[in-house]
Parts: sequence; structure tokens; C-alpha cells
Amino acid sequence: MKNSRKFLKKRSVKTGLPPGSLVHIGETPAQAVSIELIGFDQDTFEEQSFQTVDDCLPHLERSGITWVNVEGVHDVDIIRHLGERFSLHPLVLEDIVNTVQRPKIEDYDSYLFIVLRMLKPTGGGEFSSEQLSIILGDGYLFTFQEGLRGDVFDSVRERLRNGKGKGRGMGADYLAYALIDAIVDSYFSVLEDLGERVVDIEEDLTLTPDKTTLIEINHIKKEIIFLRKAVWPLRETISFLERGDSHLLSPATRLYFRDVYDHTVQVIDTVETYRDLLSGMLDLYLSSISNRTNEIMKFLTVIGTIFMPLTFLVGVYGMNFKHMPELEWHNGYFLLWGLMIGLSIVMIIYFRRKRWL
Repeated sequence: MKNSRKFLKKRSVKTGLPPGSLVHIGETPAQAVSIELIGFDQDTFEEQSFQTVDDCLPHLERSGITWVNVEGVHDVDIIRHLGERFSLHPLVLEDIVNTVQRPKIEDYDSYLFIVLRMLKPTGGGEFSSEQLSIILGDGYLFTFQEGLRGDVFDSVRERLRNGKGKGRGMGADYLAYALIDAIVDSYFSVLEDLGERVVDIEEDLTLTPDKTTLIEINHIKKEIIFLRKAVWPLRETISFLERGDSHLLSPATRLYFRDVYDHTVQVIDTVETYRDLLSGMLDLYLSSISNRTNEIMKFLTVIGTIFMPLTFLVGVYGMNFKHMPELEWHNGYFLLWGLMIGLSIVMIIYFRRKRWL
């Protein structure tokens, strides 16, 4: 059975704590926190990995654009250290370690704080879900992942390494666009896999609907609901990036965010289409089961109707009265059998003509 609770995360551990309290909520990965730093400009590129913030800090003073990717937010001390170093608001740090956030964007003047859902296909129509927090500042970009199952940024890293595209010659806002665009593109991959599962369910529903089909329909419905909660708020976030007045976003980059907005609307349309299809499939399943039950009941009713007169005849001639003329007939037994068989044949022909059989 598929795990229907994979998207549920308890946040009751924060009950009663003051705002800004750093308490990790979510799955805790087995590996330690890792920090990846990528620095670049038009002509240079640097890529390093660190285990501690202290090792990373000296490299943050470089010129050009700096991208720091933190894999794992369960070590709140690392998040607190980075927050103190870059004067991040305590509520921002709280939202980073609380991995059940709704996709959103907040403008803190000197930086933008963005929360997204990063989805990644895992095969078999399934997908993993991970919160991604982005801090976009002047010349730097921080990303915080849960560190559970990798990410979807390999293509972005490869373009930066090879100097392909506009990434190396643009600012941190363009890098934020590239990451968000990769996330939205991964939604299409997830939806394609879900679409194949929906087609398979349609075939099973048409040919052999059973309890397994119902379980699969309910499972996909839950995933579609999760996708809907991740995508609908994302449209508001992208809209702000496209039309907002933050000085951290250049006019040239806003045009690219307009393209991401269009893709987000396409994802929303696809999610809504699958949602309607699954609702229709559930109704079709219930209708199919009801029709199958009706067919069985009709067949049993016809069989019972055929045997009713036969039962009547057997009951009449099974009575123990002394004077029953038919009991003295020499061929009475065979005549009664003929009568019952003939009556059964006549009723079967009648039912077939009425298309009840």
C-alpha cells in the first residue's frame, strides 16, 4: 500500500513558543548539513562545498554573484549563524526551519524571502516533496533545502559551469529566476507521470473496476490536492516577482518571470483538469459498481422467478392428501417433469425477448 501520509508533518511541537523560535519541523535526513557555494561573474567561476558556516564565510566576500545552497535545515544552529551574519529577520529563520510553509514571498527591503515547493519525480508515478526557501539579496542568493532527496537544479549548475546562456552575465535575480523556472518545469514532469497513472486507472475502470482501483483513485486525489496547494499560491508569488516594485529585480529579469507565470498557469490548468477527471472517475466507479450489483440482482431475480412456479408445483404434489387424482396417473411423474421443463423454457424465452437475460 502506498504511503498516504508522506505529505503530513506535525507542527504541534511549536505550540506555546514565542515568535521567531527556531524549531525544526519536518523529516530529519540521515546525512549531515552540507553547504555548497557557487560564485561567478562574466569571466570566472568558483564552486566549493563546506560542512560548517565558519569555513564558508571567508568566501562570501568575493566579488560577483554568490549562490549559497544549504542542504538540510534540521541543524538550527547553522541557520541561526547564517541569519546573524546576514542580519536575517528571526521570523524568516523560523519559516526556513518550519518546512510546512505555504508558498509565499515577503519583501524585507534589503532582501526578498521566497518559499516554494520543490517536487521531483521518483518513478512509478510517485514524486517527492521538499520545501525550498530562497533569500534574494543584492549580489547574493541563499537557498535552503530540507536535504532529503536532492534537487532539480543540476541543469542550472551545468549552465553556470560551462558559461552557457545568460546566467553568468546577469545578476542574482536572474539566478533566482533560473531556479524557480527549474522548479516549475519539474511540475510538468510530475504531472506527466500522474497523467499516465490517470490513463491506466481509466482503462482499469472501464474493464475491471475493483477495490484496488478505488484505492488508487483516492491516492491520486490526495496527491492532486497537495499539488493544488503548492501551485495556487505560487501564482501569487510569481506575479509579485513579475510586477512588484522591489529594487532587487531588474526590468530585464521581470520579463523572464512573466514566462514562468505563464507556465505556472498551465500547471494550474492541468492540475484542475486532473482533479475534475478524478472526481468523474470516482462517480464512474460508484456507478459501475452499482450497475454490476443491479445486473447480479436482476439475474438472481430472474432465476428466482423461473423457480417460483416450479416450487409451487412441487409443493402442491408434495402434499400428503390421500385423494389426489394425478398421483394415480401412470405417467404422472414424467408429465410433471415435462410441465416444469416446458414452463421454464417458455419463461426463459419470454425473459430473453424482454432483454431481461
